[in-house]
This record gives sequence, structure tokens and C-alpha cells, in this order.
Amino acid sequence: MIFYSQMKHKTLSFYGRGKLLLTSEYAVLSGARALALPCSKGQKLTFEPLDSNELLWESFDINNNSWFKAKFQLPSCSIITSSNNSISKRLCSILRRAQVLNPYFLKSQGGRVKTFLEFERLWGLGSSSTLVSNIAQWASVNAYDLLEHSFGGSGYDLACAVSKNPICYTRNKLHPLIEKVSFNPAFRENLYFIFLNQKQSSLDSIKGIKPSTFSKESLKEFDIITNDILKCKTQESFNILIKKHERMLAGILQKKTIKQLLFCDFEGAIKSLGAWGGDFIIASGDSDSPRYFNQKGFETVIPFERMIYSCK
Repeated sequence: MIFYSQMKHKTLSFYGRGKLLLTSEYAVLSGARALALPCSKGQKLTFEPLDSNELLWESFDINNNSWFKAKFQLPSCSIITSSNNSISKRLCSILRRAQVLNPYFLKSQGGRVKTFLEFERLWGLGSSSTLVSNIAQWASVNAYDLLEHSFGGSGYDLACAVSKNPICYTRNKLHPLIEKVSFNPAFRENLYFIFLNQKQSSLDSIKGIKPSTFSKESLKEFDIITNDILKCKTQESFNILIKKHERMLAGILQKKTIKQLLFCDFEGAIKSLGAWGGDFIIASGDSDSPRYFNQKGFETVIPFERMIYSCK
């Protein structure tokens, strides 16, 4: 635990990585083993102590433009001024929960907080999860508890935020099982992440997911696919596995796959990542794949090695 009396004049800095969920999206909420990849870009949070009973907050985007400002009264974390009231309310709830978990946090001294995103806000790589992770590090509290009382979700994104390696993640309330794994396929030069030009709300996407959505048999099948993807040596076997994953989940969710909807003429394999209908997909193709997606109007095509942290 940070002893704040000893940090009175010290500026603190925290960092969380972005994330991508390669397998078991939605199913991870019901306990399926999921393969998750930390990204090379993330979000930084700095705290500069000030002789004040106020907390001054400012957030900056990838271009270093300020997009959110707020001022909070301490120790109540009540809003004094804000550029976005809904964001301020959510932030208040996170900070207050952190105070419950750590009674020393933001009780006796105010300061200036700045956050800096290294990826586009609309990309869905974890602007919320990296924020929760950074606040948890700052307050020395359980990040999964903060998530449970704010944005919700499985928590795999919090595990990615502090990981330097791909992980297999299994949900277990506030103490998930996190396994460090190796995922650096020999065919990675043919893997691309494509942004679908729209942000998908994770909160909205999981609202209809109930414990009964996934049977025990389907959860076991997703576990098997995750394990097989970690073992596969060829692009052909990888393509077979992600196609199988897509078909299974499409049947359970009663939705069409993203390839059926938008990319039916793509010769390789495509898989949705995270919440279906927005954010990123992964495409397994060849050197001509970026041109294919650009011609379809999707300009953000990022090679595997540029996106994933362990391959920087």
C-alpha cells in the first residue's frame, strides 16, 4: 500500500496497456478460458500532489488534445465543475469505491491528475479498463473490485493492462485465474487487425448475456479452441479454428458473422474480437489483405506485430 503521507510532494505515474480478446468473447463471462493479448499502446495516468482539498482532472487524447476536464471536492469526490457530467459521475463512483477499499486514498490531500491515451478513443482497445487499472494501482486496491462497481465485465482487460505477455484468462469473481502463455505465430506477418469504423459499447453488448446463454458443453468447446489456437503451427489450422469459433458463437448469439455481413468475398479467415458489431476484427490473409480492406472503406489496418505488445 502507498503511504500517502510519505508521497506528499512526489508526482506519481501509472500505466495500463490496451487489450484485444482473441477467443471466448461473451463466453468468458460464463467462465470460458479466453486468450487475451496486451497491446503495444495504452494509457498513462499521473498524479501531482497539491496543497489543496480539490482534485483537478484533465484527460488528453492521442493527439495530446484535452477532451475532458473536471474539478472534484475532497474527500467527498463531489463534482465542482465538469466538461461532461456523465463521465464525471462515473469517475466519482470509481474514486469513491477506491476510498472504501483504501481509507487513506484522497482523504487528506488534493492534486492534479492527467491521463494520456496512446490510441484513438473510439478504437475500443481499453480506454475504460486502462483507467480503472491505473486508478487501482494509484490507490493500491483490487482492480477487479473497482471494475465490478463501475463498468462491469469479465475483467480480462484489467489483466492485460498490467501484463507484458499474452494471457489465458478465466473469470473467478475478484480473483481470476491468469496464465502467462506464448502466442507469437510463425504466420503473424499475415495477421491484421481492422477497425470497423464504429465504437461498440461493451456495457450494451453484454446486457443480454445470461448465465444460461452458454451450455457447459459450449464452454468446454471454447476452452478446446483456445487451447488448440495456442498449439497450432500453421496458418491453415489457425484459419480453421477461428472459422469454427465464429460459427459457434454466431449460432449461440443468433447473429451473422462479420464475414457474412461485410466481407463474404475475402479469401482468408476473419474473426470478430470482443463485442460483435464494432471495434476490431482479426483477418488472416496475405500481403494483399490491407489493400482489400482499404478498398472496402476500412482505412485502419494494423499488422499483428505493431498491435501486440509482446511482438514490438
